[in-house]
Amino acid sequence: MASHNSRSTFLLAASLAFGVRLDAQSAAAQGKVVEESMKQIAPVAPPDGSLGQATLLMQQGKNEEALKFLESIAAAEPARRGVVRQIGIAYYRKNDFLKAAASFKKALEEDPGDNEAVQLLGLSYYLAGRPAEAIGPLEKVQTWYPSANVDASYILGICYIQTKDYPGARKSFAKMFAVPAESAASYLFTGRMLFRHEYDPVAEEYAKKAVELDPRLPLAHALLGELYLYKSRVPEAIEQFQKELELNPGEASAYYKLADGYSRLQKYDEAGAGEERGDRPRGACLAARPGHGSQQSHPSPLAWTSLPGIGQDGRRGARTEARGTVAGAAECETLR
Repeated sequence: MASHNSRSTFLLAASLAFGVRLDAQSAAAQGKVVEESMKQIAPVAPPDGSLGQATLLMQQGKNEEALKFLESIAAAEPARRGVVRQIGIAYYRKNDFLKAAASFKKALEEDPGDNEAVQLLGLSYYLAGRPAEAIGPLEKVQTWYPSANVDASYILGICYIQTKDYPGARKSFAKMFAVPAESAASYLFTGRMLFRHEYDPVAEEYAKKAVELDPRLPLAHALLGELYLYKSRVPEAIEQFQKELELNPGEASAYYKLADGYSRLQKYDEAGAGEERGDRPRGACLAARPGHGSQQSHPSPLAWTSLPGIGQDGRRGARTEARGTVAGAAECETLR
């Protein structure tokens, strides 16, 4: 039973961490992430020499040159098919997302069946800060896959949050993580996303709903604890972290956050004890790693950066949290 609970905790922690891997990035940084994926879906250079030259320029990072070249073609041959789509891609690579969206809309008037243009239209609107306009194209993307397209589900869920369609966000994240939309896990995933994006009252509501549906769900009490700690409701935060540790005693981060709570109440003995207990699961995992010894006495910076040094506001950087929780939990789970 303990092994089963440990594995369930690991799977849930890994899923939660993966779900927040993008949301700490700025719009510009997210543009770079999506741009990398776009390189894989960008069309192969057309057989036409001139459009092929523009594609080659973009592949070399010469987006401004490619754009001027394409605009000269469009001016000379306004009815030429495929040019406006390439212009959209050039604007997208320049992070000029509104102009990219306008170009992709024109491309879809030329070819309504251009699925890549639909997806890039949704991403362009999202990255331009227009989530309401991004929802339609991104919803279409979701219909093309028998199971969730993770990037599209994530971005669609964030668009729903930004437009305050919280049930829509929950359904999108549920599809992303392959859980029922009305499940406790679905409310927990959505609550975590809401907290990361500073929709704290709704995040608290969703975290409470997750606990109501499944009082033993791993990391649900921890999320409530983080919310209360962020709001300086310290006694309530301590209570939630204690409940989490009753269910999930191997969750090292909960010990550190509990210690943080005690420190804020100036209960330094309890805080010190919490930090020591937090070191034990981490130390046990590290000690069990092959080759760990006097020559390798420092924890992996990838695996454990998320555990100590939690910010005073209770929020952790999503990329650090994702790397730390997934890599660290995976190491320990492999060794059990």
